[in-house]
Amino acid sequence: MSYNDLRHLADSYGLAAMLLIYLVLVGWAFRPGSRRHNDTAATMIFAEDGERIAALDEDKSHG
Repeated sequence: MSYNDLRHLADSYGLAAMLLIYLVLVGWAFRPGSRRHNDTAATMIFAEDGERIAALDEDKSHG
């Protein structure tokens, strides 16, 4: 394989692979069961240390 062949492969299939990975990651973030985890992560910086530990423990116990 020459450099141009590899470059063409990366241009076409690499772009498709990156698009697929992007769509999977976006879909994973917006799946129905992730709302509680996303809300906890979004508000974690505002919690005190004791509240943060309790929220993490609660998330682990619920799956």
